[in-house]
Amino acid sequence: MTEGFKEKLGKVAGPSVAIKMLGKSKGNGQDFINEVATIGRIHHQNVVQLIGFCVSGSKRALVYEFMPNGSLDKFIFSRDGNTDFSYEKIYKISIGVARGIAYLHHGCEMQILHFDIKPHNILLDENFIPKISDFGLAKLYPIDNSFVTMTAVRGTIGYMAPELFYNNIGGISHKADVYSFGMLLMEMASKRKNLNLHAEHSSQLYFPLWIYNHIREEEDIDIKDLSEEEKLIIKKMIIVALWCIQLKPKDRPSMNKVVEMLEGNIEDLEIPPKPTLFPDDEMSVEDQTASSI
Repeated sequence: MTEGFKEKLGKVAGPSVAIKMLGKSKGNGQDFINEVATIGRIHHQNVVQLIGFCVSGSKRALVYEFMPNGSLDKFIFSRDGNTDFSYEKIYKISIGVARGIAYLHHGCEMQILHFDIKPHNILLDENFIPKISDFGLAKLYPIDNSFVTMTAVRGTIGYMAPELFYNNIGGISHKADVYSFGMLLMEMASKRKNLNLHAEHSSQLYFPLWIYNHIREEEDIDIKDLSEEEKLIIKKMIIVALWCIQLKPKDRPSMNKVVEMLEGNIEDLEIPPKPTLFPDDEMSVEDQTASSI
């Protein structure tokens, strides 16, 4: 599209842009249509802005505002432990992401369900303001639609809501994004992935179960060199995350409520019920983990 960045897409002076090439799009270009149709009508501080798009034969390109700090995953999963990335910054980013999703769900003429909320799809601008990106799996629905009809499972394993797999726990709705945000929030709070296949004990394989027991018993979370204020921030984020990943969609808060919980006092938050992975509560943690891999 730019001949290896030799050709300018335009002569007008302005901000730097990023070009997302979709190549031979799946489903007769459905992912391309999804992105243009959904994000093309959105203007929000916490949603990446679509500046334009180009089509040339089978090639399709989306032109976005450029995010110089890249995606969130490289900061929270940094192997060298990014000490400059404080929990105060992580906390502010979590609120920004929550506000962005709340806008998609409740602030537009049509309800926009993202279906792929994960660290890789949260981009950071020069001031580390988070912006939700990649709307290739998104769906538009009237605001008054309670449930969504879907013909195929969509999303990323590890962040996908259980109702996408099990139809006996509730219909598919905006609560699927709430679940994904809960898994994201858990990873942000712990700076580690939720599923740890190399854990020494089975109870640590699925991090939300392990962390729930610590929160319930009011034990300190084992993260070194934290101030008391940082410990409270992490605890608040984890409690909110545990509410978001409740098995049944009806037990999860709306994203507007999530924003309210994150911005409020930790003393006002109740400890949620223990998170479960599957509708069958009789399954052991080992069985659950083996089934989810």
